[in-house]
Amino acid sequence: MNLDTLRNGDFARLDQAITAWSGVVEKLKGLETDARDDMKAKADKANWAGVNATVTREFVGKTAGEFSDAHTQAKTVHDILKDTRDELQGYKEELEQVLSRGLKKNLTVTPAGNGGFTVTMNIHPDRAAEGHEVPDHSQQDVDHLRDDVARILGRATESDESAARVLRAIVDQAEHGFSGAGYRDRDTAADALRKAEEAAKLIAEKGDEMSPEEFRKLNSTLSLYKDDPLFQEKFATALGPKRTLEFWADLSSPDSPGELSRTQLDQLGDFQKNLGVVLGGATQSDSPAMRQWENDMVKLGGERFNSRHGDAYGFQIMSNLMRTGDYDDRFLNRYGAELVAMEKKMRIPDRFYQMEPVPKMNFIGDAEFGRDPMTGFMTALANSPGAATDFFNAKEPQDNAEWVLKERPSFDDSPLKDGPNEALDATGRAMFAAVSGVSDPKAPNVEFPPHSPEHREAMKRTLGILAGAGNDFPPEFRDDMALALGNHGDWVHRAMSDPVGRHELDAGHLMEVSKQISRNRDDYQTLTQVMHQSIVSDIITEKTHPEDSLDRAGRTVGFLEEARYQATNGEKGEKLADASWEKSWRYHIVGGLVTPWHPAGDALQRGVDLVTAKMLEDEQNRINAQATADHTETYTQRSGELRMLADVWYENNKEWAENPNHEGFSNQHGVYGKIESAANDGNKKGEGVAGVQ
Repeated sequence: MNLDTLRNGDFARLDQAITAWSGVVEKLKGLETDARDDMKAKADKANWAGVNATVTREFVGKTAGEFSDAHTQAKTVHDILKDTRDELQGYKEELEQVLSRGLKKNLTVTPAGNGGFTVTMNIHPDRAAEGHEVPDHSQQDVDHLRDDVARILGRATESDESAARVLRAIVDQAEHGFSGAGYRDRDTAADALRKAEEAAKLIAEKGDEMSPEEFRKLNSTLSLYKDDPLFQEKFATALGPKRTLEFWADLSSPDSPGELSRTQLDQLGDFQKNLGVVLGGATQSDSPAMRQWENDMVKLGGERFNSRHGDAYGFQIMSNLMRTGDYDDRFLNRYGAELVAMEKKMRIPDRFYQMEPVPKMNFIGDAEFGRDPMTGFMTALANSPGAATDFFNAKEPQDNAEWVLKERPSFDDSPLKDGPNEALDATGRAMFAAVSGVSDPKAPNVEFPPHSPEHREAMKRTLGILAGAGNDFPPEFRDDMALALGNHGDWVHRAMSDPVGRHELDAGHLMEVSKQISRNRDDYQTLTQVMHQSIVSDIITEKTHPEDSLDRAGRTVGFLEEARYQATNGEKGEKLADASWEKSWRYHIVGGLVTPWHPAGDALQRGVDLVTAKMLEDEQNRINAQATADHTETYTQRSGELRMLADVWYENNKEWAENPNHEGFSNQHGVYGKIESAANDGNKKGEGVAGVQ
């Protein structure tokens, strides 16, 4: 900013802009409040079904979010403009004071070429009016005036340029709509950009040869700014994807020349988490630079990076940084499609990933080395349910679900510790996210959204693929698949209890998958408990034909009993049940997998608790040291569970049951006979679809 611009600056137009933005902020605040407290609140409470339960509710939620982002961005723009105007006004007043002091010493400041200025005498003593004494000044006075003006103009220029820079950065965050990036003043936003550039410069110039003190400061900066959208985007784009991969490959090497990885070993896991959150947030930006970053990162996935401990694919390196953070859905699916394509070309990807000497690229936890890129990528999908749904439904350019659920070879990436395969475990969590729209079904106060057609399709495809795996069904998938069946419990319950096989879900697939889940006692308990939720929900909400809900309850229980029998009957040849069946039964809570606006409300959970308690009592009486039982023992010991279901049904349909027009539903005998008969029919259906009749 030059001398005349600041000295003669007229802020009237800027004041008008600030006033206009203030009005925009107030209007958007009202719209945001209405959208959140009225439109979205009503949509969340509405008991919608079909298209309204998916498309309309989702649209309302996104629209409310856009109003919130618009208000946030408008307020940020207003605050930055006001902050800048106030600063420039202050610098103008300070300049006027400095110039006035100079005049008192016969010094004036005039513009020079290229935006500069000069300090000269205001009136030469030889040209002063007769009798007029010109004030004296020293060279020090000249120097002080020059320095003061330069300082003021420099600060005004920085204020003006940083405001423009910050405003452009905020607007660039979203290609369409609003970014939602909020800052209380210009300096806060400018500091985020400056810190990001400093952090990226340190990594680019020194890499893993930085000092331990520099590393700790870098980690502290990432932790402090990891959720800041301007920092995220500027850091990622300033560093670039190639240097990001090279840095992590070198930093994780045990023979770093500065021994940074050894001296800071206890901080590497924390640093990995912070870096992952920063990069994930950066992918949410729609800036042109960030879109190029994403394109380049996907291309680099199939390249080999040389580090001191050997070579690693870009996918192996980056996937370890994707274990934390919220990565953009589009980026995840492009990344995943390329990863699967590369692995399918390898044919035996597990051998390509097992490098010698064994590198360790993951420091989150102490067991897993981080050589298998699918583990980190599946963890990222589990954290981004929308991307997971798209990934598991994709059939082009290859069938992703078929590859990760059934065909993909896996290897032990934690040779120093026994336990489940981490890649398969992460894949199970990603699969649940794909079919449910929820990352963690056991998180406190988790809310389950209504199922979209895409959720249903992912569930149907997953069921078919895993049923086709037969006894090669990975044990790591059992718990997640049990929860997935429960999450789609209304659908699954109707399919299990359908007497003539007219349902979308294949009964044979349901039987095979239920059988594989039932090989583990705890996972069988989870499956039955989540299905109790759907059964009891059906009983409470079915008012048109209450008798049908009682019949369906018995049939589903019988179907599940047959799955358990198929899994634990050692006389069939291969002993499928694991040692868990020999342990004592205990009640464990499985969070409600129905939507929070479910019409059954608290009555649903009370009914589930009663039925599950009776089921566990039956099981404890049935199983001692033996995991197997013949059909007679299996089906006669379920009486407590069936009786409790019948009691719950009668409690909710007493008036209907006692109507003389509805014979055979008495609470002393009729309801028990009905549900027992239906359970026997469920047994037979299960035997039939399992091919054992």
